[in-house]
Amino acid sequence: MIFNSVTYLIFLMVVVLLYWMLEQRSRLVMLFIGSLIFYAFWRIEFLPVMLLSVITDYIVALRIYNTKEHKNKKLLLLISLAVNLGLLIYFKYLLFFANNAIGLMNFMGITADPLVLNIILPLGISFYTFQTISYTVDVYRGFIKPERDFILYSCYVTFFPQLVAGPILRAVEVIPQLSRRPKFEVSFLGIGLRRILYGLFLKVVLADNIAPMVDAGYGQPLEHLSAIDVWTLAFLFGFQIYFDFSAYSHIALGSARLMGISFPENFNFPYLSVSPRDFWKRWHISLSSWIRDYLYLPLAGRQVQDRSTGGIETSPGTQSNQWKLGALYTTWAIMGLWHGASWTFLIWGLYHACFIFLYRIVTPLFKNLSENTRVLGGWAVTLPVIMLGWIPFRAQNMSVVMGMFSKILQPHEYLWLGLRENTYVLAAFILLAIIITYLIKRFIVPAYSRQPLLSIAGESILFSIIIGLVFVFLRPINQFIYFQF
Repeated sequence: MIFNSVTYLIFLMVVVLLYWMLEQRSRLVMLFIGSLIFYAFWRIEFLPVMLLSVITDYIVALRIYNTKEHKNKKLLLLISLAVNLGLLIYFKYLLFFANNAIGLMNFMGITADPLVLNIILPLGISFYTFQTISYTVDVYRGFIKPERDFILYSCYVTFFPQLVAGPILRAVEVIPQLSRRPKFEVSFLGIGLRRILYGLFLKVVLADNIAPMVDAGYGQPLEHLSAIDVWTLAFLFGFQIYFDFSAYSHIALGSARLMGISFPENFNFPYLSVSPRDFWKRWHISLSSWIRDYLYLPLAGRQVQDRSTGGIETSPGTQSNQWKLGALYTTWAIMGLWHGASWTFLIWGLYHACFIFLYRIVTPLFKNLSENTRVLGGWAVTLPVIMLGWIPFRAQNMSVVMGMFSKILQPHEYLWLGLRENTYVLAAFILLAIIITYLIKRFIVPAYSRQPLLSIAGESILFSIIIGLVFVFLRPINQFIYFQF
């Protein structure tokens, strides 16, 4: 079951109705069963994999809390990590590591055949395993007490709006909200439906209509693409993945809000960032915050935080330079491989590590510039660097990655165009539209919100257009990009 389908909208309507009708215990049981049904619509045979992760961390967290000796607590934590990371390694990375090892053996003269296994990646495994790991680690750190109600804890992990592609939330943010149902307010429906409509618009009207252009461009032989074409495709895929994934987040937040449950925001105009640190405070905020607290800050020897907001830090404190570099590049290598078992994703992660490292070096050189100059200059540098980073994320293999990067370094490749004219116009129009939307939200919306009649009229017109476009384009053809992770 995917968000951009009539089936999901009917499912959501039934669940929300039951949620407000049932009493506390029945409501939790309904949410748990409903979430399992939601997941089973994809492949029911992978439910046991998810439940193994859920049950493991439920039991381990209770044992950690009741154990006095620190070494035993650490052993229990290692059991949780072994189970969850073992599931990830088997389903997501086994073939990648095995076939690369076999390739290395063949290179060294040791004959070995490629490993052939029919391994299907379970939907959402990267998200729900990270969520259960964070729960157990937080109990181990003493940030939270384990939840003894198995159904309540299971609802936290399997809650269907965020089950497949996040946000990756902490137990302290969700379990208290699930444990007590708020008094019904009409505003829950208004806010929730508005967010769902925004999400459907971003997905079915924008992302899904940009996708064919991106696919066609990346499907062409490299010799048919100019340097300007490469830049254009990098920007277009950047827009596609932003609209696609922020659409999922909007629908997830909106679906939860219909039940009076609030999730932290996952995106905040990332393409208006003025630095790499700013970008990772605005893009996929829950994942970058998870990486910050469960990987980067521990490696950097700094105090961790307990919230899925704020994004990843880029300053590792007072450790030695070697330690700084080790924490930085290890974090981003893992961040890249988390997205996919491929060298292209590893390169994407290391690309961002290099960008952040260079930013640390050059920032002191511009400290005497005016605030406006730093902001505009930072955005003018950050945006193209971020967009170029999407090339290894989208390209089919390393050969394509190297070929596209080589194009942009050759001056003569800027003297011709290979794509259709409307492709360049669309890329420029979308960037302009993002800037205008931000300015409207920042300056015009607050002014009009103080004038109720104008605000209601404006929203009525806007949502009439959005509903009409969603009705025209709604069709469950394209899954969300982040479903593959």
